[in-house]
Amino acid sequence: MTGSRRGGAAFCSGDLVKLVHWLVTLPLAIILVTFAVSNREGVILSLWPLPATLEAPLYLIVLMALFAGFLVGELVAWINGRRWRREARRSARRIEALERELGATQAKLPKSEAARVPVTIGARD
Repeated sequence: MTGSRRGGAAFCSGDLVKLVHWLVTLPLAIILVTFAVSNREGVILSLWPLPATLEAPLYLIVLMALFAGFLVGELVAWINGRRWRREARRSARRIEALERELGATQAKLPKSEAARVPVTIGARD
């Protein structure tokens, strides 16, 4: 969607991303502020097996619970991605080894033969 023209103005992909960002962020911010203003009364939070209690505004407790859930979800996603990260590191090491081997092989070839050998470095389909 780069370079599309609408109404005489050109939109690049960066402008479109900024527009979508603000179309999502602004309503969420308005909802968050409205929720915080509407729920300012204090509540007491006690976690049953623990003797500690916490007194805070309701909106703060709800937002802390949402944030804690977000962090737990991110931790689970990060842990589940370890296989892909390990595979990417292994592939990068293999590519580096193959490139070194290719360079060594080309160095052994006579100059006229090395010029005729096509070299393709990149992903295969």
